This record gives sequence, C-alpha cells and structure tokens, in this order.
Amino acid sequence: MSKPIASYSPFRRAGNTVYCSGQIPLLPETGDLLHGTITEEVHQAIDNLDAVLRAADSSLERVIKTTVFMIDPRDYTEMDSAYRARFGDPLPAREAVFVAGLPKQARVEISAIACD
Repeated sequence: MSKPIASYSPFRRAGNTVYCSGQIPLLPETGDLLHGTITEEVHQAIDNLDAVLRAADSSLERVIKTTVFMIDPRDYTEMDSAYRARFGDPLPAREAVFVAGLPKQARVEISAIACD
C-alpha cells in the first residue's frame, strides 16, 4: 500500500463498514504515478484499493459502492470494461464523475465503501 500523498487516512472503519479514500494509479514500489492506458491505470487504482481493503481486513468482494472520478469522458467505455473485469456480479453501486483535475494529475481515482 502506497503512503498517502496528503492529509487523509487510507481507510476508516465504522462498525462493519469500511470507507476507503480514493486511490489513483500510484505504483506502490516507487510512489510514482503510472502513465499507461486507461485500462492499466484503472487496474492499478483497483490494485491500490485492494491493498487498502486488505489492510482494513476487508476485500474487493465486500465492496458495495464505488465512486470513479475521471478527467476525460472519452475514457469512460475503456474504464468501464477494466472496472467490470475486477468486480464480480452483483456489481457495486457506482457513480462516474468527471472532474477538472485529480491529485498528481492522475486520469482516474476510485473510492469505495465495503461492508463485512
């Protein structure tokens, strides 16, 4: 799990619910931002989210809701395909929000809520 890049907790637990801060495609070995295809970046962001969930004694399988932040609407279809490859049915509830910018100039950020 990468070290947070600002003043926030990677996750907070409230009872059986885990709230995960947004994850961008940082490479855990170096902390550098991955610059690849949107598919590669989505997979890295979800890998980072998975590491945060594991640190909270949870997992991707327990995710009930996500928010995906993106800077380019043209990346939506490719993001959706990469996202679907990582989450099983039933898929988590989700919003996809287009924003002017993200930390470290990332193209995608994903946050999640999981229930045990």
